[in-house]
Amino acid sequence: MPTSAIDNKNAAAIHAAKEGVAVCDRSHWGRIRVSSDDSLRFLHNQSTNDFQRLKPGEGCDTVMVTSTARTIDLVTGYVLDDAVLLLVSPHRREFLMSWLDRYIFFADKVTLTDITNETATFSLIGPQSDAIVEKLGAGSLIGKPNNSHIVVDNMIFAVGSGLAIPGYTLIFPVAEKQKLWEKILEYDAVELSDRHWETLRILQGRPVPDAEITDEYNPLEIGLWQTVSFNKGCYIGQETIARLNTYKGVKQYLWGISLNAPAAPGSVITIGDEKVGKLTSYTETPEGHFGLGYIRSKAGGVGLKVQVGNSEGEVVSIPFVSHEYPL
Repeated sequence: MPTSAIDNKNAAAIHAAKEGVAVCDRSHWGRIRVSSDDSLRFLHNQSTNDFQRLKPGEGCDTVMVTSTARTIDLVTGYVLDDAVLLLVSPHRREFLMSWLDRYIFFADKVTLTDITNETATFSLIGPQSDAIVEKLGAGSLIGKPNNSHIVVDNMIFAVGSGLAIPGYTLIFPVAEKQKLWEKILEYDAVELSDRHWETLRILQGRPVPDAEITDEYNPLEIGLWQTVSFNKGCYIGQETIARLNTYKGVKQYLWGISLNAPAAPGSVITIGDEKVGKLTSYTETPEGHFGLGYIRSKAGGVGLKVQVGNSEGEVVSIPFVSHEYPL
């Protein structure tokens, strides 16, 4: 296929997600059902956000971390009447099933069920996604907070595209997948492929496992402040995160980097002869070259000129993360 055709299709999909509406099949993401009486308390103790404040119909983004606050996955939890449904990153569901199971003790009333194969997930992405959700019977969600959700005809509709762009996430029985996909396309949504999702998630700054989310980084370095509760008490990794916040000890931050040429993930980021960070993701976009990378906080932030391998770059902000300490 000619490069121009790839670029045109890529540009159309990205434009639809930012200005219109795109639909992405995220069924390869993992879905874990955490059920029984202790599910909220259990997840409250195993991740960074405050699950015990949530009621059915609400949800949150949270980070699973190690005991030293190193990141495992960025997870979205939806609180149902009788369970919590976790949407987890691809290639993390088996690990998280095993990891969470290790923390279920004899007295805990918690059951973990991997429902990935019997369900599917679509995300509607873009400011015009409201119209499609209304046509699908979930218009009451319009204007609700992120991760709010309702169940319509055995289908979960949730606010949020997963990319810090207006949109919705749908989770439903896999048997309905083809029919629903065709209906959404009939409503003039543009298909966003996995490759286009990857481009868009890098542009937006959504971190993913094995790139930005690894045992080298903690949630505050990534900039996932919105996923961390500093008031909820003890949880795995809480002591380290609280100390970093209290003493403003975050030594590196995740940034976007606008590049003048391609660069390989893993490339060293330098200023002159000084190493200041590492590139974690790269994509070519209709507007040029773009990457994500960690840069030492003392080196600077937005507007900083850097060298990334053989490429020159400028540090820019990314919508998905924040580097402001809470007041």
